[in-house]
Amino acid sequence: MQAANGEREEPWLPDLCRLPRLAVMLGMAELVVLILALSPDGGLWDIERFVTASGFALWLALTASVLLCVSRRRLSLLPPSLGSSLALLGGALIAALGASMMYVIDTSLGYGLVPKGVSVWRFAWGAAAVTMLVVGVVLRYLYVNDGWKAQVRASARAEADALAARIKPHFLFNSMNTIAGLVRSDPVVAERAVLDLSDLFRAALGAGDSDSSLAEEVELAEQYLAIEQLRLGERLQIAWRRAEPLPWSQPMPRLVLQPLVENAVLHGISRLPGGGMIEIDLENDRDDLLLRVRNPAPPPRERDSGGPEGHVGARHAQRSIGQRLRYAYGPRAKMTAGWEQDYYHCELRIPVGLGALNR
Repeated sequence: MQAANGEREEPWLPDLCRLPRLAVMLGMAELVVLILALSPDGGLWDIERFVTASGFALWLALTASVLLCVSRRRLSLLPPSLGSSLALLGGALIAALGASMMYVIDTSLGYGLVPKGVSVWRFAWGAAAVTMLVVGVVLRYLYVNDGWKAQVRASARAEADALAARIKPHFLFNSMNTIAGLVRSDPVVAERAVLDLSDLFRAALGAGDSDSSLAEEVELAEQYLAIEQLRLGERLQIAWRRAEPLPWSQPMPRLVLQPLVENAVLHGISRLPGGGMIEIDLENDRDDLLLRVRNPAPPPRERDSGGPEGHVGARHAQRSIGQRLRYAYGPRAKMTAGWEQDYYHCELRIPVGLGALNR
């Protein structure tokens, strides 16, 4: 099935081909066996019966999962109500056939694993009903979970798009005016600034579409600062501290470092008559990558009075970065920021070795 934009539409039926999803199905099947074993009316369960019942339940769950994995795309071509019904019926049919086979084997060999007085029909349809219930609960849980993740992903992408759009009006005009002033006096520097500006806006336009890396994020921040140095001159000083070795190929969401540097310029350096120095530290802390941005800044009240729109924009950028990092890396990714003793500092903590996990 093709979406309206030409991209392949994602099947609505949850994907049971992945090991974590399969573990959920197997865990639910084992939970049913445990409930039956602990039930007051469940009869006497010994170790042999529990192990046999567990093996049977896990085999049914695994077989149903394989069936749903193989038929996922075909079932997703149908309306959700019809596709879900067929998925449940397929699981029930497998359970009925498997239970019938087990009943015949048990009665033939005399193991006594099937309770006495239970007919083959009751045993088969009982297993089918329980399997339908397990499959239905797992599929519903995964469907709701996938929908929630899709909403979070859409929200993260919207935040990235909003952050990218915020760069354009606020930075473009000053940059173009600076470049226009350099065209005659220093055309080489003007050309370099145009190229930096082009790279920066190319990254901004693709902020929500693809991942970046530590090396690319540092390069974008350097290009942004190079353009701002043309405008602010000696008022803007920069100190990079790179504690090698660093994971330069570490995957990261796009536009994570540059907005923090931009906030340091706009809400710190540019509002101080004498300017100041932006300190940017990159280092490893065990299994985490630390990115720190520190700059002199007016007290919070003075920054607020300097322009509510800009202050809200700074907070919005930080919230966007924090949200996208948590979405990409989970709870291990953290962002902290605050003002202390005439300096504003911001720190990002990113797990090393983890890509954008939820993308």
